[in-house]
Amino acid sequence: MQPLEGVKVLEFSTMITASFAAMMLAEQGAQVIKVEPVELGDPMRYLGSSKGGISALFANCNRGKQSLRLDIKSEAGREVILKLAEETDVVLCNFRPGVMQGLGLDADALRGVNPRLIYAGVSGFGLNGPDRDKPAYDPVIQAQAGFAAVQGQGKQDMEFVRNLTCDKVTAYTACQAVTAALYMREKTGEGQKIDLSMMDAGLFFLFPDGFMHRTLLDDDAEHAPPLSELLYEMTKTKDGGLTLSAATEAQQVGLLTALDQLPLLADERFNTMEKLIARIDEFRAILEQEFLQHETEPLLAKLQENDVPAAKCLDYEAVLAHPQFEANNSIDKVAHPLMGNMLRVKSPAQFHGERLPPATDSPAHGEHTRAVLEGLGFSAERIDELFESKIAQQAER
Repeated sequence: MQPLEGVKVLEFSTMITASFAAMMLAEQGAQVIKVEPVELGDPMRYLGSSKGGISALFANCNRGKQSLRLDIKSEAGREVILKLAEETDVVLCNFRPGVMQGLGLDADALRGVNPRLIYAGVSGFGLNGPDRDKPAYDPVIQAQAGFAAVQGQGKQDMEFVRNLTCDKVTAYTACQAVTAALYMREKTGEGQKIDLSMMDAGLFFLFPDGFMHRTLLDDDAEHAPPLSELLYEMTKTKDGGLTLSAATEAQQVGLLTALDQLPLLADERFNTMEKLIARIDEFRAILEQEFLQHETEPLLAKLQENDVPAAKCLDYEAVLAHPQFEANNSIDKVAHPLMGNMLRVKSPAQFHGERLPPATDSPAHGEHTRAVLEGLGFSAERIDELFESKIAQQAER
């Protein structure tokens, strides 16, 4: 039995955040119905590499779901959703504040027909404040939650994490909140409304280390550089480069042993961890020339022999071919009926030492509309009427 088997999720979303959260719930056994607009569906379907009318990005965020193609702005479409809500456990949506209320599908409306419903609303900035109604995409949140500052190490030349980090961090946060609410419902019998913003999720994720030098407020606090300025530098070697993180005294000994520079430990400038951190730039300048005397592979072997965390930075192909992923059974190849052969990264959590059974393929736009309506008890005649009026649509593979 999968952990979330028997849990039914209704997803209203475009782009990454709620889609990725709902997919993670699907990977753990939940039944997920993704409600998409009749016209084009989720815009993520059309971004980047694609085949068969489905983008790789959409497939990576939407496997294991059913797609319901429905005009929720219409009265008939709204009636379908209210009927679905009666037997739904979780609603996930990521529209701007007020959008679902304007559609008559907000938490009050849906929980009015099902008090056990858990309604999780994800917004960009929150339900109040000056940015409440502004559009939010990952780089906007990165800019305002401190990611760009951390990447630029507080310098004027700020940098982004070139990945939809805040979108996915918010998705993980939403999953944790939903499963916590499901657990509470088991004890109380009541559902609840969850509000979550990308802005808050981003800062909460970044803060422990990214703002470690901004946490202590008293004048007598002893401040030191954050880890971002100590651990994330590329180390150049004679024939390339690697990354290493010698964060403890034992690891510093291992580093200097690998470089044949143990006498530095007796140097008055660096003979305690506190002195070393205070003079880290000077210490690095001394070692920089030593690294340039070593070739990458032999040096990496010495570092690993001395238990110093170190690695080469891998390109895309080398990442996918890494033997550790093979040992972990992390990646497989699948054949999608529309997209052809593709790679799939499996859900990382293992239960009883086993990977969860892989979820079904990502759906075509509206692929399950008829099946969902039939499951609600709609007659064939009524379903045909909804199709003819274009309130609902069905896609065929």
